[in-house]
Amino acid sequence: MKTITAYFVRHGQTMLNHYNKVQGWIDSPLTEKGIADAKRAGQQLKAIDFNAAYSSDSGRAIQTANQILKANPDNINIISYQYPEFREQSHGYFEGENLEQMWQFVGEQVKLTSESAVLGTYGLEKARDLIHKADLYGDAESNDMFWKRLDRGFDKLRANSSDGDQVLVVSHGMTIRSIIDRYAPDLDEGVATINGSITKLEITDDDIKVDFFNKIDFVAK
Repeated sequence: MKTITAYFVRHGQTMLNHYNKVQGWIDSPLTEKGIADAKRAGQQLKAIDFNAAYSSDSGRAIQTANQILKANPDNINIISYQYPEFREQSHGYFEGENLEQMWQFVGEQVKLTSESAVLGTYGLEKARDLIHKADLYGDAESNDMFWKRLDRGFDKLRANSSDGDQVLVVSHGMTIRSIIDRYAPDLDEGVATINGSITKLEITDDDIKVDFFNKIDFVAK
C-alpha cells in the first residue's frame, strides 16, 4: 500500500484576511505579514526533501508556495502543481462580504448570529450546508459538493505520487480544518487554522491520518 507524507500549509495572511472579509474562491494578495508567514513556513520546512509541491490555483496559495520553496536548497528540482481541488470552500454570494455579517445572515436560519455559535452548535459540515442554503444564488458549496471536489484532489495527489513521497500542499484555512474535522476530530479544538501553519498528514490508498495540526513552531530536522 502506498503512503505519502503531506505537509499542508495554510497560505499567508491576505488583504481580505486582514480586513475580516469572506475569502473563498475570490482572491487577494499577501500582506507583508502574509509574506513573513510564508517565509517562516519555508524556514521550518527547508530540510524536507520534497518530491513535489502542490497548491490550490488561488494566487495567495501559489504565492505562499513559491516563498516556501525559495528556502529549500533543492527548490529548482521540485515540480509544482496547481490543483483547483485544493481551493478554499466557495461562499458564493457571500464572497468579499464582511465575515461577521455573513454569519449573522446565515445564522438567522437557526436563530444564531455568530460564527462561533453556528459552528459550535452544528459543526463545520452542517454549517457549510447552511451557507449553501442561505446563498441567494445557490453558488456556495454544500458539504457534499465541497467533499467531492476535495476528494478528487486527494485522488489526483495519490495518482501522481509514489510510495514514500514527501510533498508540500499549500491550501486554505477552512479546507485544512475540514480535513482535521473529518479524519482527526479530537484535534479540532474550535480554533482557526493559523496563516502559515503546518499540518502533517499521512495519506494512504484509502485513508488519511493526521500527525499534527496547525503548528507554527514545527521545524523539520
